[in-house]
Amino acid sequence: MAVIEAEARRRGVSLATVLKEVVAEAAAARRITAPRPRWGVVSSGVGDLAHRVADDEDSPAAGRLRS
Repeated sequence: MAVIEAEARRRGVSLATVLKEVVAEAAAARRITAPRPRWGVVSSGVGDLAHRVADDEDSPAAGRLRS
């Protein structure tokens, strides 16, 4: 923390400004190195599964599928 405070004094800016910059740099580095989540699409093996679920009156998706 002392290093960040000294940097803020040296540059004549607020501590908050330096902290925001440090956090932004760390976040940018994390985005580059962190693996991105992957969302795959998997076949259910049932071609009309979405229609079956939408036609089920007890389903949360009941009546929501438009074909």
